[in-house]
This record gives sequence, structure tokens and C-alpha cells, in this order.
Amino acid sequence: MEINSWFECKVKMDVMKDDGMTKPETFTYLVDALNFTEAESRIIEEVSPYSHGALEVTNIKKVKFAEIFTDESDVADKWYKVRCLFITLDEKTQTEKEIANNMLVQAATFHDAVQNFDNGMKGSLMDYRIASVQETKIMDVYRYVARTKEA
Repeated sequence: MEINSWFECKVKMDVMKDDGMTKPETFTYLVDALNFTEAESRIIEEVSPYSHGALEVTNIKKVKFAEIFTDESDVADKWYKVRCLFITLDEKTQTEKEIANNMLVQAATFHDAVQNFDNGMKGSLMDYRIASVQETKIMDVYRYVARTKEA
């Protein structure tokens, strides 16, 4: 199983507007990193090409997502947080127990997010139910990619 440490990074940077003027805006990104220092370094590296001037990481916080479901279609430009409750049976008391997990789903619409989540959960052996689906401000997700050193 893949273990990720996710950090939500807020970045304030100058962006070029349609009228040619630059204006500071704050964006939220998700980065897979080992610690806060690496998260800051990686997000600066990833978003620097999109900045037209000043760039500042204004906030970093660690967040937990049990799974991230991506959608490769061109229209899937939003990220939704899905709170999923896995239903298990407590052997001792013979009662159902719910274990909550947060998942992140890329989709174009709320309906697509639910559908993409259900598709991602196909083949799961556990029963589950969706407790909530909420659109996030996350603009993009940057997974860790191992880089090879050139000789």
C-alpha cells in the first residue's frame, strides 16, 4: 500500500490577467512530501513557472487523505473531499461500526465526483457509505516523483 504524507500549501503569487496587468492571488495546492520543509520547497518548484513576479508560501498544513482518485478528462478541473464511512462488524459486540476516512476526488461536477468515487471504490471488499461531498479550493495535486540523477 502506498503511504503518502499530504500537505496543503497556500501560495500567494503574481498572476497575469487578461488585460496584461499582474495581480497577486492566493491558490491552494496539495503536495506529497516528507515534512513541512520539503513541502515548501516542492511547491515553490512546481508553481514558480506560473508566477509573474512575487511568490510566497503563506501557509502549510498537514492533511490526511486515505486515497486520491484522479480523472484524466480535460473538464475535471475541481477537487472534492469525500468523507467515506467504512462499515465493519465488531466481532465482540456483533454491532456495526463505522470508520471515517477522507478521500480526494478529481471531477468536473459534484455528480461526477460521486460517480468517480464509486468507480474508484469498485472491487473494494468493505461496505461503505458517503457521509459528505464538498468542493475544495485545491487547484492541483503534486504527487512525489522520484528523480534520477544524471551522470
